[in-house]
Amino acid sequence: MKELRKGAFLFQRGTKKTEEQDKQELLAEIRLAHSQWKTAQHHFEHALEKDEIDYAIYAVEAAEKRYEMLLRQAKRQNVTSAYHITVEVRG
Repeated sequence: MKELRKGAFLFQRGTKKTEEQDKQELLAEIRLAHSQWKTAQHHFEHALEKDEIDYAIYAVEAAEKRYEMLLRQAKRQNVTSAYHITVEVRG
């Protein structure tokens, strides 16, 4: 019986580590998505031709949606971080 408990403890411990890894991966994805969103905004600001502008609009909207999706996912999972981002709200 003692061996069974020891194995169960190791399994729980491994699960907790995986949850922490998942949290860190989500936070890394959020940082990456924010960076991609800012890059897309920069490209939009410097687009000159109609096709460039159209593509830049698409890229900004896609990056923004991905960033918002990841933030909602973090909120649902109660994932927080000391990493803070100032978000500019359009409107």
